[in-house]
Amino acid sequence: MAKIEKIHIHFGLDSLLGIFSAVSLLKTIIFARNVFFVNFILTASLLAFDVFFIWKKSKNRTEVEKTDKYLDRFAWRSLSWLFITTLVMLIIITKAIVLNVGAEQYLIVETFDNAFIFVEIAAFFLGKNVLTLNWLTKNSGNDSRWALLKRFALFSAIYCLVAAIIVFIVRAVFAANIITFVCILFVIMATFFTVTTIRQSMHDQKMADKRLLATILIFFALFGGYKFLSRDVWLLQTYIDSVPYIYESNDIISYDDETGVYTIVSDSEDFKILQLTDIHLGGSSISYEKDLKALQAVYKLIEHTKPDLVIVTGDLTFPVGVISFTFNNTAPVKLFASFMEKTGIPWAFTYGNHDTESLASASSYELNELYKSLSWKSGHNLLYPSTQPEINGKKIWGRNNQLIEIRNSDGSLNQAVFLLDSNAYTGEGLNAYDYIHDDQVEWYKNEIQRLNKKENKTISSLGYFHMPLQQYKTAYDLYKSGSDEVKYYFGSNGEPNNLITASKHSSKLFDAAVELGSTKGFFCGHDHYNNASIEYKGIRLTYGMSIDYLVLFGIANKTEQRGATLVTTHRDSSIDIEQIPLVSIK
Repeated sequence: MAKIEKIHIHFGLDSLLGIFSAVSLLKTIIFARNVFFVNFILTASLLAFDVFFIWKKSKNRTEVEKTDKYLDRFAWRSLSWLFITTLVMLIIITKAIVLNVGAEQYLIVETFDNAFIFVEIAAFFLGKNVLTLNWLTKNSGNDSRWALLKRFALFSAIYCLVAAIIVFIVRAVFAANIITFVCILFVIMATFFTVTTIRQSMHDQKMADKRLLATILIFFALFGGYKFLSRDVWLLQTYIDSVPYIYESNDIISYDDETGVYTIVSDSEDFKILQLTDIHLGGSSISYEKDLKALQAVYKLIEHTKPDLVIVTGDLTFPVGVISFTFNNTAPVKLFASFMEKTGIPWAFTYGNHDTESLASASSYELNELYKSLSWKSGHNLLYPSTQPEINGKKIWGRNNQLIEIRNSDGSLNQAVFLLDSNAYTGEGLNAYDYIHDDQVEWYKNEIQRLNKKENKTISSLGYFHMPLQQYKTAYDLYKSGSDEVKYYFGSNGEPNNLITASKHSSKLFDAAVELGSTKGFFCGHDHYNNASIEYKGIRLTYGMSIDYLVLFGIANKTEQRGATLVTTHRDSSIDIEQIPLVSIK
């Protein structure tokens, strides 16, 4: 008993190290980052050491008592985890085939970088149980269960191959429906295989029957629960239908399909941009009350400021399940788009880290396609591009990077508004936040230089994204120390310990902006209690006030952090930045 437990622990360690090694090597190839290669060398070395240790210890095998009992146990565990691993891989493979129809490479990489965490978890449990079963089989000389496991693995591999071919053939017609079909069919066939074949080789028939029934019930409970939490819920539509039209401008908006650039021509002396951030709509029956408060808050801010353009800097949704009681990240988007269409205010959007969580019902690619379908061409309200920028013929990193040109009635450029994707997670650990990549910065520089040349002057520009740059922390630390290198305007950073959650990777964006001398201000969200605005090296670094009623514990009852940021750009391209706390609106 003790020996089996000890060897099982070692095999669990080997399985874990093997997963880490494989993932690190794969990420080294894909992302070409030294940190992944270092991880690979470290984990592979530890794996080799432990394998050698087990080999030395296992040379003199001793008999194991009650071998059939343990063979049954680890055979069933191995089969169960092989079933789960195959099912996860089947979903990923079929999704990859469907997504390959017109998808951008970045979206595919990001989608499956998020999804592979489930493969890693399943492969870990599969690995340690298979290694233990193999050890027991060699120890006892009874290989009937091992032979069954190999037959089931062969069946699973053949099924995945056939399913992949079928999905490839019919992908353009059935898309997501065929994925559900092949997955359910696999469950049925795997269950039939188990009932007719595997039970016969188990020493304890009653145990086999109970575990088979438990496995089936657990699977359908989890599958049904996820489907239930991923459904569309439209409880807010009644409120949305009552929202009055607010838009008062006569601006002319056009879109260039080739460049992906929106142009807004305004005949007003002032053009107002309202930044909203971290709205965090859940979209479920459980989150209904908080979702309603969030939309009512947004309406008050819009009605009070009457902006010409609204920019949402990420985390419009929160498809995390535990708090919002939903994994659906499409219904809240549709509801908010419907809400904004009722107000008549044009709006734009840049992604946050929560909009496409790993368990969300829609992937990055699918959500991108949804935003495209809701964009200017169909609704004349959402300024979302159908074309992503390119550098040397290759699409730049990010789910949505775009330029909006705001021009005066005489055609002169007033502001170039850049929406940059700060991306989500790097995959280097829990909540390891990503950053604005070099090719995104290169595109930003190219566009400013192009517009400088076109306008024959250094243009004025603004930048919006979700997660703060590292310079937000640098500037705030200088402000707290009383340095004259920064100029404080308004707000405070109320996160515990003055936390500013920038990525550990340094983006080149800020240095490029200082060098070009075009950008007057950057605007972000992400940290819900931070809303300070500080000038550093001639650039305003402003945290937008959040809306969130849902995500952070107790935030629904807090008021001082909730609101919006209003940027008024005048005809001469000068700007005023104003904080609009929700509590200031009567």
